Amino acid sequence: MAGFDRAALERALDQVPQRFKGPGGVAGVVKDGHVIARRAWGYRDSTARLPMDAGVRHPICSITKQFTCGVLLDQIGDPAVLDARVAEYLPEYVEALPTAKQLCDNQSGLRDYWALTVLHGAVPEAEFRRKDGLALLMRMKTGHFAPGAAYSYCNCNFRILAELIEAQTGRDMAELYATSIFAKAGMTTAVLSPDTRSPVDGLVGYEGNDDIGFLPAQNGITWIGDAGISASLDDMLAWEVYIDATRDDPDGLYNRLSVPPLYGDGTPAHYGYGLRHEVIAGAAVTGHGGGLRGFRSNRIHAASERLSVVVMFNHEANAHAATSWLMETALGHDVKPQGIAPRGWDGLWLDEAQGLAVRVAQDATGLTLRYATGPARLTVADDGVARGPGVTLNRAPVGMTMQRTTENLTLTARPVSAAGPDDSAPVGRYWSDELEATLVVDARDGGCFAGFDGMLGAGPMERMYPLGKDLWVITTRRSMDAAPPGDWTVQVHRDGQGAVVGLTVGCWLARRISYRRV
Repeated sequence: MAGFDRAALERALDQVPQRFKGPGGVAGVVKDGHVIARRAWGYRDSTARLPMDAGVRHPICSITKQFTCGVLLDQIGDPAVLDARVAEYLPEYVEALPTAKQLCDNQSGLRDYWALTVLHGAVPEAEFRRKDGLALLMRMKTGHFAPGAAYSYCNCNFRILAELIEAQTGRDMAELYATSIFAKAGMTTAVLSPDTRSPVDGLVGYEGNDDIGFLPAQNGITWIGDAGISASLDDMLAWEVYIDATRDDPDGLYNRLSVPPLYGDGTPAHYGYGLRHEVIAGAAVTGHGGGLRGFRSNRIHAASERLSVVVMFNHEANAHAATSWLMETALGHDVKPQGIAPRGWDGLWLDEAQGLAVRVAQDATGLTLRYATGPARLTVADDGVARGPGVTLNRAPVGMTMQRTTENLTLTARPVSAAGPDDSAPVGRYWSDELEATLVVDARDGGCFAGFDGMLGAGPMERMYPLGKDLWVITTRRSMDAAPPGDWTVQVHRDGQGAVVGLTVGCWLARRISYRRV
């Protein structure tokens, strides 16, 4: 690092609207406890021509998670106090229950309930009430790994925490956020606004991009704990100033929130108390992003540099990329990944343990890996190993190994042969005992589609494509939450005579869900 470069930072801030195109946004920087830059551009409502400004409150979405954990630490102290009550919200769960701390650290092993809304037949714009979230939680029977063993992003962890906190304190989260967080940090206009149907301050979020255009997003979610706070740029910068002002207090709230997390076996983890731990521009950083259809936000804090960056868009550009780029610029960090032209990486594999397809496509500069919630870019080094943020791929004689350090996961995937012309779609109706929900597969004249029916209704028919022998993918590009779960891997199971008897369906956020043919 070359040190702090304010002039370069100012130039980069001026470039954000062109580099991350959309209707509007805000960005700000705190250095050494002072706000040194604020930007607001575009419009909060393009149709009404209402300009954006630093006082407009945005739904900060999942950035809320750290504030939920902050309320827990401020009002209750030890998360273990809540452990005995976790079962109240998972009454049908038959496996080991997570602790409250494992909920805080996304180590519960629970499947994400926003991903499960797709399997329960949700229409993206439909209303999702607070009681619907509770009903979905109370149907859960199993998870996708043992609590404390690994990491998986899971919104319902923080929904359960909010319910536990309210039950334990006898106070609602709106009041608790206000007294434990907003008042102390000087976030004078921040509020809990859990109903996404009514964004505050006339702010409109937009789906789309600069290539296809932008349309106002319609949301119907009511959420609390996992998201729900609305705050202005000025509010968020006040939070960063508060973090700096309490930096030398070991009992300060942010110091307690940002303590280095561990897995159950003592291995260092990368997520704890609603904060992601990563390295940007050579500096250890804590922060979090947020997303709802039509909105993206991100905040990061480098304690060693006393530097924080906040970005919020009312569109779906990559806010994490924006904050990272601004911090890299401010710290004079301009290291470009070096790699060699990849060869022999194109292919399809199956991670049988997770039940997920692994797809790799190569181009002149690297690899695109499709496995988790979205495509990841990797670079192949001289040693023949492909690397990207938190991911390493190695080719093996009989498959591929993948290390995902941020999830505490190492896996082996076997190659899958391509689908043949006679590999017909698994047309039929299927029932999941886990979800108490139905999947319908329909195919006509070469087209194949899948529809999910459950407690939230009858969802849209989604595209379903063959990947390999008895391996299919269902694509979900829009859902109630953002980002959507993406691709669902579908494994077809047959009896001894070759007849289809069931399916296993899963995505990164909700793995290995069994369906039987009915």
